[in-house]
Amino acid sequence: MKKQSIALTLLCSSGALYASDLPTINLGMSSFVDGAVPAGTGWYAQTYFQNYSADSIRDAQGNKIPLPRSEIDYQAIVQQISYMSDIKVAGGNIGLNMLVPILGHIDVDDGLNNQAIKAQRGLGDLLIGPFIQFDPIMGENGPKFAHRFEFQMNLPTGRYDRNKDINPSANTVSLDPYWAATYWFNPQWTVSTRLHYLYNFKNDDPNYSFGNADDMQAGQAFHANFETSYAVNPQLRLGLNGYWLKQITDTEVDGEKVKGRREQVWAIGPGAMYSFSQHDHLVANAYFEQDAENRPQGTSVILRFVHHFHK
Repeated sequence: MKKQSIALTLLCSSGALYASDLPTINLGMSSFVDGAVPAGTGWYAQTYFQNYSADSIRDAQGNKIPLPRSEIDYQAIVQQISYMSDIKVAGGNIGLNMLVPILGHIDVDDGLNNQAIKAQRGLGDLLIGPFIQFDPIMGENGPKFAHRFEFQMNLPTGRYDRNKDINPSANTVSLDPYWAATYWFNPQWTVSTRLHYLYNFKNDDPNYSFGNADDMQAGQAFHANFETSYAVNPQLRLGLNGYWLKQITDTEVDGEKVKGRREQVWAIGPGAMYSFSQHDHLVANAYFEQDAENRPQGTSVILRFVHHFHK
């Protein structure tokens, strides 16, 4: 069913070297059969573990930023609670999602005694959103199409320090609504996507690399997750998954557009889902990033456990 990835708020302080204005977003946390829910209405708990490792930070042209080293490794945990009610609206069930990410461990090495990259761990920003899970379209052999819309919001409740280059919080409100959908080519073979639009409000305490600026507003962006998978048997599903991010407007500092800071990246890799029952599922995904601009480029491994509380 869901959700979310720690996205590093990273700004290198050496002159024109900047990266990652965007806040925490979902890059690869959702994957198999994302447009449907596994077991109907009620409460769901999902726990995610992410290990991310990068050995380079890319500039606006996709070239490595010239630091002696650019190694970033972190482990994050995301706890998600979801509720889907029996209440029907516009042909679907309404519900609510809430997520709390935790940047549990981070290790950085810039080759300069971490003078260019200073990091801290801690609680990330709360993500919350009402959603509508529309009734599935059924075929002769089961579901053919299922989809969901959620109005997701990022709230600045996490740990933030303007003197740190990597923070668990973005210190601003963001709107990140999405549409998720799954199509069944046949009972075993599916393809899914989740399409997000990200809008960021102003950060009134911007990072020290912006000097004495009163505020910073990260640009708008589109990002998406996608997967295609095949059920080898009723318990095991194997496939490919990926994500894509493209910032579409410039970051603004004190109301003025700043060129050359737009972010992009895409990634692809293998994945698997094992269903212990209709109510318990374990998902594993790996991603290998490509063509990053104004952000780190690395690899991500994500484990997710989904539990449905049933009577």
